[in-house]
Amino acid sequence: RCGRRTDGVVARARRERKSMTAPRTVRIVRILATGIAVLFGVVTLFAGGRVLLGSDPGYEVFRPLLVYNTAMGVAYLAAGIAIWRSVNAGRYAAGVIFLLNLLVLVGIVVLYRSGGAVAVDSLRAMTLRTVVWLVLFIAASWLGRSRTAA
Repeated sequence: RCGRRTDGVVARARRERKSMTAPRTVRIVRILATGIAVLFGVVTLFAGGRVLLGSDPGYEVFRPLLVYNTAMGVAYLAAGIAIWRSVNAGRYAAGVIFLLNLLVLVGIVVLYRSGGAVAVDSLRAMTLRTVVWLVLFIAASWLGRSRTAA
């Protein structure tokens, strides 16, 4: 008899400890996802804006890609805010951004391989953007499945 009570108390303590950790983990992931998205947006707007205003990045610039990336800086900021305010809206925004970046990446890879005016640095940067937004989409999806994030 006494062993059953002890087992029940231990099991209850484990559940309580787990439920206290879960909201904290969810909050940390949400803060990180929001911060990364917003920071990425600010950096993208700053870097793209500088080049649009005449700063030389040190490599050949494919202007349509520059305009796309600079405009997406605004979308990155909006997605970061969306992740903070509504996980579902943030997940949707991160997914759309990931897919758009993936399409653009495929397009510039094809252009690069056919001898187009796309710098290797642009391919690397677009690959980074695409991977970052895939990770943010995965994080927002995880947050959406979490009971405490909704």
